[in-house]
Amino acid sequence: MYILLMGPPGAGKGTQAVQLVEKLGIPHISTGDMFRAAVKEGTELGKQAKACMDAGQLVPDAVTIGIVKERLTKADCKKGFILDGFPRTLDQANALDSTLKDLGISLTRVVNITVPAEDLISRITGRRICKNCGATYHVTFNPPAADSKCDKCSGELYQRADDSEATVANRLSVYAKQTEPLIEYYRTQGLYSEIDGRQEIGKVFTDIMNSLRGSAV
Repeated sequence: MYILLMGPPGAGKGTQAVQLVEKLGIPHISTGDMFRAAVKEGTELGKQAKACMDAGQLVPDAVTIGIVKERLTKADCKKGFILDGFPRTLDQANALDSTLKDLGISLTRVVNITVPAEDLISRITGRRICKNCGATYHVTFNPPAADSKCDKCSGELYQRADDSEATVANRLSVYAKQTEPLIEYYRTQGLYSEIDGRQEIGKVFTDIMNSLRGSAV
């Protein structure tokens, strides 16, 4: 099953992807995770990606497309994948179509998790991440037991530079302008499903699974 998971920053794609991986046994491919790994390693790509992410901008297509192409050719993707964070523009969507055609596969479903912008800003600016193990918390919805310390490893929690309110607002603006046209692109292909991301996590997951089975949601 080849799934494209769409939604604005903070919509809960990562949370749902974890459950989909457990349920379907296919890899979660997040461009954001790949970019952050490159930033941590201090590669030239990482420096370019960091500058873009800190400013709330998209990483250049040439870099993004190259990373995705390389990832999709790996053996663990042969039975399926959950693609998260790509494509974000129509040009990237066309590039993905070409890549999938070369690999002899096609998307099974495009699932878009929707959340109003005002809710997203609250979600994202309250997010905190462990510097040591990468565990994610939220100051309101999922606070750690001890202030600024990870429950799992006692590592220090921090707010990502691209989680500030000004940067989040810019990221949402970029998303609306460049990514939302993909909705019509995939709807015309009969692949598109829309899920209300304001619901409880379990209900969002149930709706996603129903969409993958071809049920109306």
